Amino acid sequence: MAGIAFGRFDDSFSLSSIKAYIAEFISTLLFVFAGVGSAIAYAKLTSDAALDPAGLVAVAICHGFALFVAVSVGANISGGHVNPAVTFGLALGGQITILTGIFYVIAQLLGSIVACLLLKFITGFTTPIHSVAAGVGAGEGVVTEIIITFGLVYTVYATAADPKKGSLGTIAPIAIGFIVVVSGDFHDNWIYWVGPLVGGGLAGLIYTYAFIPTQHAPLATEF
Repeated sequence: MAGIAFGRFDDSFSLSSIKAYIAEFISTLLFVFAGVGSAIAYAKLTSDAALDPAGLVAVAICHGFALFVAVSVGANISGGHVNPAVTFGLALGGQITILTGIFYVIAQLLGSIVACLLLKFITGFTTPIHSVAAGVGAGEGVVTEIIITFGLVYTVYATAADPKKGSLGTIAPIAIGFIVVVSGDFHDNWIYWVGPLVGGGLAGLIYTYAFIPTQHAPLATEF
């Protein structure tokens, strides 16, 4: 498919690429540490009480600002993807090579793992996990993740990857929001891989082939 490139090993192991992987590791570590840390803090302050509306808003705001910082600090080095679904969507749209994208995802997963291990070491609490709500089936969960991640990656393209973005590029970090959490419990974990990857991939393909000029040269390692 036009626009998708596997990439070269010499490019994926260049100094700039290695710096990008380190930036993704650090950005994801910071995001997960702050975002998941807010959920752990809420649980500790409320003695593991159920998340009420006020708590939900507080945790969501913490995640939003954490991701704003994570994307901002990595934007000029790696593009600040901070999420495998974002990297996948950008790879399908030709904004990053498949090979480099794989190393991005590895760096993001390592950053998430280290952040969760640090939180467990510091707080002694088990890392919170994603799971579908009571009464919600796996299929419904996948569709929800597809829609949410489609919105995320579409926003990334509109505010950061599109060469016509203009001044919108300055608000890209605050416009982008999502969470990646790694834990020892993998129950229903597949939902949070399949849904986001499908949604992110669709957004990347649709935006690239519907809205980005065909003469636009894809970026190598950032968006």
